[in-house]
Parts: sequence; C-alpha cells; structure tokens
Amino acid sequence: MVDTRPERLTRSQARRAVLHASGLDRPRPARSLPAGARELQRVVDRLGLLQVDSVNVLARAHLMPVYSRVGAWDVAALDRATSRPPRRLVETWAHEASLVPPATFRDLAFKHAGNRAAVERRGDALHGVPVGRSPEVATVRGIVDERGPVTAREVQEILGGDGRRSAAWGWSGTDAKRALEHLFYVGELTTAGRNPQFERRFDRPDRVLPPDVLAAPQADEATARRRLVEIAARAHGVASVRCLADHWRTAVAPTSAVVAELVADGVLRPVEVEGWRGPLYRHRDAHVPRRARGRALLSPFDPLVWERTRTEALFDLRYRIEIYVPAAARVWGYYVLPFLLGERMVALVDLKADRRAGVLRVPAVHRAPGPAGDVLSGAPGDGEVAHELAAELWTMAGWLGLTDVRVGPDASGSLAAALVRELPAAAG
Repeated sequence: MVDTRPERLTRSQARRAVLHASGLDRPRPARSLPAGARELQRVVDRLGLLQVDSVNVLARAHLMPVYSRVGAWDVAALDRATSRPPRRLVETWAHEASLVPPATFRDLAFKHAGNRAAVERRGDALHGVPVGRSPEVATVRGIVDERGPVTAREVQEILGGDGRRSAAWGWSGTDAKRALEHLFYVGELTTAGRNPQFERRFDRPDRVLPPDVLAAPQADEATARRRLVEIAARAHGVASVRCLADHWRTAVAPTSAVVAELVADGVLRPVEVEGWRGPLYRHRDAHVPRRARGRALLSPFDPLVWERTRTEALFDLRYRIEIYVPAAARVWGYYVLPFLLGERMVALVDLKADRRAGVLRVPAVHRAPGPAGDVLSGAPGDGEVAHELAAELWTMAGWLGLTDVRVGPDASGSLAAALVRELPAAAG
C-alpha cells in the first residue's frame, strides 16, 4: 500500500526541488560554441512546452526559457525543429499558444475538442454566421488543403483584397486570419514553422506531424490527461493541482481526479510546505539539492513564474506583467524580468534590446521586495546582487548580438546606482 501521509518540506527545500525540476538550480555550463538542437531538446523534455508570444522588446518568449537554462544558444536550432521534417516541435493551444512535441499535440485532442465546444457555447460568429459553419472558414480550410503550408497574408491574397476587418470572437484582423486562428484553436491546423516575419505557416496536422506519431493509436482522454499531468508534475517538482492544471490550461476538476490516481499509484506524493497553502504534491523523482547555485533572468513567460500564486507563496515575489498597464501606473517597468540568484528572486529588471544601437538598455532595476515591502531576511545584499546581475546582463547582451549594456541616466529603481558601478567591471 502506498503511504499517502504528507511529507514536510521547508520552503527552502521546496524552492530547491522546484528549481532543480526546472533546470535552474545550477550554473550554466561554460561553452566555446553556442548550444544547439540537443540542448533545446533537453529543455523541452524538461518543461514539456515553450509558450509563444510575439512581444520582441528583448527576445521572443519561446527563446528565453532555453537561454535561461543553457545560456547562449543558436536559435536556428528552433527553426530546424519546427520547419523541417521530422519536426520535433509544432505549435498549438496548450498554455496559450505554445510549441509542443508532436506526441503532445495528439494528447491535446480533448483540449481542442473542448475549445470547439466553447466556441459553440459562446456563439462565436463570423459575419453573422456561426464560425463552425462559416463559408469563410470552409473556404480557408480548402485553401490550406490545396496549398498549405500558408500564412494568413498569403491566404488573404488568394481570397483577394485586404479582407473585411473587425474584432470578431476575440481576434482582430482579416477574414483569412480569423478563420485560420479558429482552425488553429480547435486543432484542425497546426504550424509548419514560421517565416522570417514571424508569421505562422499553417498546415494540416497529418502533413506536419512525423509519420511515427501519426501511426500511433490515438490515446483516450483519460490516458492523455494522465500523461499531461505527469509531464507537468515532473516539470514543477512540487506543485498544487492548480499549478498542474495551469501548465496546460486545463480544468481543475479533472486534473484533481488524475492527481488522486497518481497519488494512489505512488507517482505523486503529498507534501506540506510552510507558507504555501495546500494540498501540494511532489513528483516521486523530484530531487532536493543541497544548494541552488543558478543565476538567470527569467522571461515573464517562463514556466517557473507562470502560476503567480506559486511564485508568491514560494519565492515571496508578487509578480505581474505591466506591458498593458499605462506607463504612468507602472511600478516596475514595461518588460520586467525576475532575476534569480541561488534560490531567491532578488531583483526585477526592465530590459530593452536596442538592436539599432547595439545596446541592451536597462530602464529600471529594482530590488525585489518581500511581502512586507522590505528585503527578505537572508537574501544577498545590494552589492552582490548588482555584481551578479551585471555579469548576467553582459552574458545576455552577447547572446543577443549587442555590444554594450547601459543603465539610462533616468533609470528608476533601488539598484540602478549599484548596477552602474558594476557594469564596467563586469564587461572587463
């Protein structure tokens, strides 16, 4: 019989287990050449997916989690993995739009069916016709069948004109784009990669997924849900049901049922963590290293900080994206990255890649506050944080092909002055 009595972990132990599971508990290896396909695959195997986002003020969202874990890497490896057969990654709706392994795409069939049902419940329409029966969607489906892979712009050119633009059922753009996005959302289409303009190249899954994946029997919903929860649990190390459901943006109730099965089978073990409201679970393979010695800037779309409740409970950081907040109301900045040092998130850094000038700009750099607004007990001092952050910024600048790092004269934040003092030394 499986012992289901909760194991007790300190918050430090839980943090270290989480960081180890995420691949962020140790320094990145020194490399003479950029990492490539093998390291990309290892990150995907560890995390299960990479969230895609079009914001490019620093680096696109799906590129940053790989950098945070392996350092400088050749992003052309991702293009090869998504654009050339046999594809190692395809795009679909998972945790928002995401790159997933082809086998995971098939396991998400129940989620795609749920998306279709949600569209029907909401009564989403295109030019007054339910979108599932829309003649525009049927026409676009036929174009993809005949000519795919195609971009929305290419489909609109085939349809003729710019298309009728409106903000219909959650997307805005041409008829072609809205129809393609619907078919993508319900799993009828995936992508055969993206073009240099970052436009999706839509195509049918049966022409994109590798033959061995297509030949495998389709898993039933129960089996697929179990596999997905196991992937999420392994990626998290320690998690709540809410965390595991959020990984794939699936419903909490069925996720909870799968968790109960995994506990009964000994795959997950109940744990209690001081300061983190449960119930909580540790994957049986989750390791608690003696120390966490990593250093990384984390994208707002990094899986480690997706579930903000966990980030606050475990790392004492109340973190929100302020991209859509009016400038005058922002607290931390426009594109703010948490800075992880050891097992603490010690700073919030607003960054911008000024590619024309070749400069990594730092508009703001704040000490990450604790729950009461003060610096957490036991956290490194400002001088150490600024020293390590300066080194990390120069490393990132090199990966981005930038030749300088500058803190602006009007930069805000409690660490701005200390960082200015450290940057020249870090460059040397």
